[in-house]
Amino acid sequence: MNLIQRPRRLRGSETLRKMVRETRMDKSSLIYPLFVMEGTNIQEEIPSMEGQFRYSIDRLPYKLEQLAKAGVGSVMLFGIPDHKDEVGSGAYATDGIVQKALREAKKQFPDLYYVTDVCMCEYTSHGHCGVLCGHDVDNDKTLDLLAKTALSHVEAGADMVAPSDMMDGRVAAIRACLDENGHNTTPIMSYAVKYASAFYGPFRDAAGSAPAFGDRRSYQMDFHNRREGMKEALTDIEEGADIIMVKPALSYLDMVSEISKAVNVPVAAYSVSGEYAMVKAAAKMGWIDEERIIGEMAVGAYRAGAQIYITYFAEEIAKLMDEGRIG
Repeated sequence: MNLIQRPRRLRGSETLRKMVRETRMDKSSLIYPLFVMEGTNIQEEIPSMEGQFRYSIDRLPYKLEQLAKAGVGSVMLFGIPDHKDEVGSGAYATDGIVQKALREAKKQFPDLYYVTDVCMCEYTSHGHCGVLCGHDVDNDKTLDLLAKTALSHVEAGADMVAPSDMMDGRVAAIRACLDENGHNTTPIMSYAVKYASAFYGPFRDAAGSAPAFGDRRSYQMDFHNRREGMKEALTDIEEGADIIMVKPALSYLDMVSEISKAVNVPVAAYSVSGEYAMVKAAAKMGWIDEERIIGEMAVGAYRAGAQIYITYFAEEIAKLMDEGRIG
């Protein structure tokens, strides 16, 4: 057969396939989420996230060392406090769990890059992401507390802050607070396109952050909406966001793609706890090839347009890159 176009010509060997690869990945783009808690000598497995743990501060360096050796240079810290109250005071306390973890981590592993989640749901007694007015979250009263939280993280050593609360105006409030206090070079990665998703279930188990009543649909986005996600991203950029995040990743790659084409800042995709849990559960049953699925999910996010991938599989992905199986 006289075929001029033969796409298979460029698939004939591994060397050639890598040479013409359209999507390329690097360890420097990986961020690993870490849960830190009060107490000593604790490394507590999260029941719904096999292989993921909550660490007390004294155990945290062991995990940071593993990540550094694997070549994963960035972590995102989530705090689990002992005490919760109506206004989430542990989120912005000088001796809060994240603040203490940052100081210790920076002392022992100063070359790692520390991103902190800025929200109040782990710290409020009601489990919502801000101050309540009756049964509703008061958007504007919450902004000052989010800004205080971000500032306390940066003063404790955070390299970047990542507000995940989905309050209107929180990026502007945080940017103004950081700038006024001399931290105008600290970047903000905004959870701009964060959908009200069932994929967050295991995280709420891990962080103890499930709301005591109602849900978060009045501030997290309706997953039916595409234009709304674009509006959120563009609004946050106008307010000073340096990186835009789409969360979750797997079911929202269309949003990763659209936003990456529309904005002039880097785009991050967060492969969330439910995605992790499903892969682990199916692999345990022998229904899937875990390593290949991990690789495909990661490549899918990058192919869609993400430059940053936040994932509980960061170490495994780094290993696959070392072995030349993805990259």
